[in-house]
Amino acid sequence: MTKKPVLVVMAAGMGSRYGGLKQIDPVGSCGEAILDYSVYDAHEAGFDTVVIIIKEAIRKDFMETVGARLAKAPVEIRYAYQELDKLPEGYTVPEGRTKPWGTSHAVLCAKDAIDGAPFAVINADDYYGKSAYKTMYEALCKAQDGDKFDYCMVGYEIGKTVTENGSVARGVCYADENGFLTEVIERTRIEKYEGGIHFTEDGENWVDLPEDTIVSMNMWGFTPSFLEEIERGFAAFLDNAFKTNPLKSEYFLPFVVQTLLSADQATVKVLTSADKWYGVTYAADKPVIVAALREKTAQGLYPDSLWG
Repeated sequence: MTKKPVLVVMAAGMGSRYGGLKQIDPVGSCGEAILDYSVYDAHEAGFDTVVIIIKEAIRKDFMETVGARLAKAPVEIRYAYQELDKLPEGYTVPEGRTKPWGTSHAVLCAKDAIDGAPFAVINADDYYGKSAYKTMYEALCKAQDGDKFDYCMVGYEIGKTVTENGSVARGVCYADENGFLTEVIERTRIEKYEGGIHFTEDGENWVDLPEDTIVSMNMWGFTPSFLEEIERGFAAFLDNAFKTNPLKSEYFLPFVVQTLLSADQATVKVLTSADKWYGVTYAADKPVIVAALREKTAQGLYPDSLWG
């Protein structure tokens, strides 16, 4: 029997643009972080196990805040640790490197905690809305690798994900007529402007993106095979990174997905959510999500205190 899907939460980031540990910053009326709401929504959707990826450097602060609250949640919480020196045998951290190795490396660090189950991946500091978890859970319960790996993602219209307070990075997604992902391109500088939304690669030339363009907010659904694929490709990524950009290169989830799509080894069903996404890329984003969660609580979507 296939194991029940688990939720994997990437919470190891240090929040350089935000100016603090946004994964533990309170946004709820009783001090809850965004992650509390994500676990609440995931549990409602059917997830019973949550794997949270953190760094040893933030362990104390995390456990005293979010960790202490989640100990009361009706789910099993497991922890995994993303550290720079968790590298394949024969590789060492380049001198001067402090930046984490990216989202694919984070998920790879959680391999043992995932324990062979199908799994969803989310960011700790993103609010995805209730429907996304229900859609994802149902898809993972049916996922079955055949001739190709059977993956999925929940996409959002880019107009519902950008901020007024600066640039954002998004995986821009393209799908075929059957709703399967054909390409995902990481755009690291996307901004709103008076005429709409656009991105740049060089800081000078800008390209418009329609507001209904589907983007990845790192809500992916994978069978266990994906962990093997991440592991298989990590050494090759490091070989290239050490030559080209040893201090900054990151092993992104969309990069691995795109590699598998290009090799015709996987299908990725593009699921969608009508909910508005909320995030806290910048400190100035926080009041927006605080107000949104207050309104959702007033509507009865959440109790005043999530965990009693």
